[in-house]
Amino acid sequence: MRRNAWRVLRPLLSRLGQAGLVALLVGCIGFALMHALPGDQAFRLAAERYGPDMVDARAAAAMRAELGLDRPLAVQLLEWLGRVLRLDLGRSLVTGEPVIEELRVQIGYTALLAGTALPLSALIGLPLGIVAGLWRGRWPDHAVLGLSVLLRAVPAYALGLALMVLLSVRLRWLPPGGFEGWAELVLPSLTLALGLAAVSSRVARESVAAVAASPVLVFARWKGLSERDAVRRHGLRNAAIPVLAVLGLQLIGLVEGILIVETLFGWPGIGHALVHAIFARDVPLVQGSALIMGLGVVLLNAAVDFACLLIDPRRGRQEA
Repeated sequence: MRRNAWRVLRPLLSRLGQAGLVALLVGCIGFALMHALPGDQAFRLAAERYGPDMVDARAAAAMRAELGLDRPLAVQLLEWLGRVLRLDLGRSLVTGEPVIEELRVQIGYTALLAGTALPLSALIGLPLGIVAGLWRGRWPDHAVLGLSVLLRAVPAYALGLALMVLLSVRLRWLPPGGFEGWAELVLPSLTLALGLAAVSSRVARESVAAVAASPVLVFARWKGLSERDAVRRHGLRNAAIPVLAVLGLQLIGLVEGILIVETLFGWPGIGHALVHAIFARDVPLVQGSALIMGLGVVLLNAAVDFACLLIDPRRGRQEA
């Protein structure tokens, strides 16, 4: 019993340590990069709050004194880290609202987009990978390879623009951006899903091909099972483990894609907010957005690890 409990607690404690390290690194690196940008932060913030026509040296000086931007950078960073330990992300320098309140709604939109894109990528990539693996070296394999290479080579913004031109401008099937209903969700989620499917299809292909040649399936065929039953009963579960493992790596690409796709389609998520906060030099909002996204990657990677452990309990016993 104690060994089983430790097998569950050890990866959990490891992920908690990673979350703390992510919070520290994101805060420090984000703070340093924002203050390394050229120009006067106080002028930029005053322009965002009052409008460019109302900004002069006096307004910038007042903004600098109000927000404490004239204090040493080390003091400002330590103050932010202290607030994070109290689960307080501070206030936006532009709106004055708590950062966590501004991010709360945006996180919901981003979760909706990511939660739609990931299953959609699985519906696209995994069947193609399974077909390519079972038909290894033949024309379906070559066709899937060409498609996956093409999708992987095209940047997310170019793929999104191509889908926008085709499905919105030419065919007029879908709205090009914004969010007023479920129709606006299709284009950004499809853009993310196609990029992710390009990777998952190749991983699924290699995994299925390896399992198809393994002694497990050879013995299943020897018992008299059809190819379909042998793959369904003995192949899919073994092939799913590498696919789930690479899903953790895809989450990094998902975060990168969200920044581009949300900005391209005007999706009101956390990536869109992060881009606007960078332009506005809103340091607390930038740090809060980056922190939430980094912790989200750690959390989802932990979920992937536990899913792999459920599919193959032998991993836990080997690590123990």
